[in-house]
Amino acid sequence: MDMKDLLFSKGAASIQDAVSAVVVTYNSNDVLVSCLESLVDNEVKRVVVVDTGSLKDPSESIDGLMRRGVDILRMENRGYGAAVNRGILSVDTPYVLVCNADVRFSPKSVQALMDVLVSDEKVAIAGPCIRSGEGEVYPSARRFPSLSESMGHAFLGLLWPSNRFTSRYHLRDDVAYRTGGYVDWVSGACFMARRDVLIALSGFDESYFMYLEDVDLCWRAREMGWLTVYAPQACVTHLQGVSTAGHPYMMTLVHHLSVMRFASRTLKESKRTLLPFVAIALVLRLCVIWLRQAVQSLDRLLN
Repeated sequence: MDMKDLLFSKGAASIQDAVSAVVVTYNSNDVLVSCLESLVDNEVKRVVVVDTGSLKDPSESIDGLMRRGVDILRMENRGYGAAVNRGILSVDTPYVLVCNADVRFSPKSVQALMDVLVSDEKVAIAGPCIRSGEGEVYPSARRFPSLSESMGHAFLGLLWPSNRFTSRYHLRDDVAYRTGGYVDWVSGACFMARRDVLIALSGFDESYFMYLEDVDLCWRAREMGWLTVYAPQACVTHLQGVSTAGHPYMMTLVHHLSVMRFASRTLKESKRTLLPFVAIALVLRLCVIWLRQAVQSLDRLLN
């Protein structure tokens, strides 16, 4: 009997019985309440908030929600992946919904993600359409780029966002991105996954403090034979940067370190000799972005 049959045979194919949510927060109390309320409105009964050292205790903001099935786990800030892993171990439902605290769920979005996993036993991870606070669609489903595509996206994307390398990486012309379907990876800002697969994968690789841990997770899932699906019928709003806005230079550095770590782990033997050149390219890109951030900061200061 597969997971789908087991759920229906036990009458547990409802969100209340089949889905738990793990929400990671760090100094995000202002948006955490709306995230949790949208989960409760989507009939998620079990929600675990993992607080990674916020300056203000989240329980002060969500006291009422804690009486409606929301629990808080507290830990030191060892990164997004470590926080998610802690939350996964604290729940026991077949499916786990993972998200940042600055995500709001549209009506029926959780149901739509669960339906994908229930209907296709080969799929381990399902990601929704993610929109910004202004309503713009974020490219939350992507492909694993080749080394040349990665370099093209990394540099041309800074000045020419519509270049062919970035377009291919972002699946802009792919049918799956318009209508939904199998993709290489989906954003870790919000996704639903089979808990047993996450446990088999040992969750996120905690050596990634932030960034690329979602790419790495989907990569390892595919290596085990599992599939990832982009489900645009499920839609969420993501107010990006709420937790990281105060540390732009450090977050940029962390991002580039994560890219290097992923490259060093996934490049095949024939291309591993290129890793020093990848490192040099990343350092150059980091310097360009830091310079741009400094100019933008100065401009804001003067104006």
